[in-house]
Amino acid sequence: MLILAATPIGNLSDASVRLRELLTNSAHIAAEDTRTLKQLASALGIRLNARLYSLHEHSDAERTALLVEVARDHDLVVVSDAGMPTISDPGYQLVRDCAQAGIEIISAPGPSAVISALAVSGLPTDRFSFEGFLPRKQGERIRVFQALKDEVRTMVFFEAPHRIHESLVDAVAVFGPQRLGTVSRELTKKFEHTERGTLADLVNWAQASPKGEMVLIIAGASPKTFDVAELGLRALELAASGMGLKQACSDLAEATGASKSAIYAEALLHKP
Repeated sequence: MLILAATPIGNLSDASVRLRELLTNSAHIAAEDTRTLKQLASALGIRLNARLYSLHEHSDAERTALLVEVARDHDLVVVSDAGMPTISDPGYQLVRDCAQAGIEIISAPGPSAVISALAVSGLPTDRFSFEGFLPRKQGERIRVFQALKDEVRTMVFFEAPHRIHESLVDAVAVFGPQRLGTVSRELTKKFEHTERGTLADLVNWAQASPKGEMVLIIAGASPKTFDVAELGLRALELAASGMGLKQACSDLAEATGASKSAIYAEALLHKP
């Protein structure tokens, strides 16, 4: 089987008993960087007895195919440099190919920068979107923000310390200075800190060039309010032009974010 094992994102005490057992007993381990894995094992007092394979973002199809065959015949543990494999880390292609090959895939869960930063943010956690690393170029970064301008879920991004200030400036330009956000840095480490406030506040904070890997979280947009009765009438107009009523309600719901069932109910109330 394929076993995705989470590694500490900073504090070695977060290494689970299960991770320690896997590193100690496994015969086959694929790692984002085998040198980093050896350093982790040494820090945990573990002697690796496994055959090690590299699995990074530049791994080709031949390497992935090899690992699929290993997982077909043996238990293959996959680890990234920090956190859960495949979450903005290599491994997605291997998981997909193993799934297609009918190989069992399980996880040995553990630390996650995404969940840790979200949990301490003080922003809504019932619904959120993880957007990964922000683009390095300003134009591309602004386009990403613009595509998310009306997103009502809390948004989570990864960003490098030397770009956090300019990314926050771009966020203010798109989302506005009063949108709430947080930046968490050095999660689980000695100097862990989460800065909370408006995006304008965060821009001022970032001028001091804070260090460490960053997780930027931006609050979602306030949900729009809709005149459902008006949308019900619009659905009837679309139905009169030849579109099915349910399809019209579905399209309007998707376009506006309003409830499909509420639009349909209003349409039935006004249907001749």
